[in-house]
Amino acid sequence: MGARGRRLAVPVGKRLRYERMAVLALLCLLAGAPVKPLVALGPQQMVHSANPKMGVHTRLTDEVEPWKIKRTLEMVREMGATWVVEYFPWAYHEPSPGSWNWSHADEVVDHARRQGLTVIARLGMVPEWARPDPDEQTTTTTYLDEERYDDFARYVGAFVEHFRGRVDHIVIWNEPNIGLEWGYRPVDPEGYTELLRAAYPRAKSANPDIVVLGGALAPTLAPEGDPEGMNDLAYLRRMLAAGAGDLMDGLAVHAYGWRLPPEAPPGPEVVNFRRTELLHELLVEAGHPEMPIYITEGGWNDHPRWTKAVQPSQRAAFTVRAYQMAWEAWPWCEAVALWAFRYPRPANSYLDYFSFVTPDFTPKPVYYAVQRYARGGTP
Repeated sequence: MGARGRRLAVPVGKRLRYERMAVLALLCLLAGAPVKPLVALGPQQMVHSANPKMGVHTRLTDEVEPWKIKRTLEMVREMGATWVVEYFPWAYHEPSPGSWNWSHADEVVDHARRQGLTVIARLGMVPEWARPDPDEQTTTTTYLDEERYDDFARYVGAFVEHFRGRVDHIVIWNEPNIGLEWGYRPVDPEGYTELLRAAYPRAKSANPDIVVLGGALAPTLAPEGDPEGMNDLAYLRRMLAAGAGDLMDGLAVHAYGWRLPPEAPPGPEVVNFRRTELLHELLVEAGHPEMPIYITEGGWNDHPRWTKAVQPSQRAAFTVRAYQMAWEAWPWCEAVALWAFRYPRPANSYLDYFSFVTPDFTPKPVYYAVQRYARGGTP
C-alpha cells in the first residue's frame, strides 16, 4: 500500500463505530425522531455592568430549541443584566405524582449560570392531577385547593433540592392578588399566607440558604371584594397581619410605569414605578425594615396604539433611569428584573412591545440603550 493509502486507512474498530452511528441516525430518521444537535455550554462568562441590580424576566419555559436558549442568555449578558427571572411550572416538572422531569429546567439553569447570570425561579402552574375532578368543577392551571398545598410544597422542596448550589432564589406563586392568577377564586391574602406556611419550611429543609420570595404582587387599585383582584397595598397589609413576614426572606413585587416616568411620585391611588416604595414602607411599619424587595416584573411598553404605552425613545430612557434609581436610591431593593426580554414566538398583540429583543433576536432600541448604560453610559 502506498503512502497515500496508508494515510486514508481507518482502524477497523473506529470504522465500526462510525458505521453504527450512521445506522443509528438513519433509524432515528426513519422512526421520525429528530436528531437533536448538541449545544455546548461554552466557557464560563461574567457579566460586566455598571449596575449589578439590573435584570430581566426571560420567557424560556416554552423555548424548545437549545441554541435559542443559549443565544437568549448570551444576549442578556451582553446587554449587561445580571439577574434573570424564569418560570419553572410545577405541571411540567411533575406531570404525575412523584414523577420528576428536570431536563428542560436543567438546560435553562445551566446555560444561565454559564453566562454568569443569577437565576430567580418563579414556581407555579398546577398539574392536572392536583386539580379538582374536571367532571365536578372546571378549573385553570392557577387553581389550587388548600388540601393540595402540601403537594405544591413538596414540589418546592424537590425543586430547591435538585437545584441546590445552582438556584438560590425562588418565588412562591405569581400575582396572587389577581383573580386570574388565583384560579378565578376571590383573592385571599390569608390563604396565600397559608401557602407560604406550607412551602417555606420545605424549601429551607432542602437548602437552608435558599432565599424564598413571597408576593410577586401585581400593582392594581382594585378594591377589596372586586372579582378581578385586590389592591396590592391592602393585600400586603393582610398578608403581614397573617404572619407572612416570618414565612419569606424577601418580597417580590411588580413595578410597571405605564405612561409615567420613573421619577413620578408614588401615591396610594397611582400605579407607577415608585409604587414599590409604598410596599417597602408597609414592610417597615410591620416590623420588617431589613426585608429586601426584588422587582420580578415591570417596565414600560412602546406599542404605537396601546393606551398605556409610551414612545420607543421614552421607553428606552425610562428603563435606564429606573435601573439607575434602584441602584442609587433604593438600598433595600436587591434586583430589578423587567418584563420581558424575548418571547419564543410573537404574541401578535401589545405584549410584543414589552420585549427587549424580537423572537428572531433583533435588538430593539431599549436593548441598545440599556447596553450603553451598562457599559458606563450616562443614564
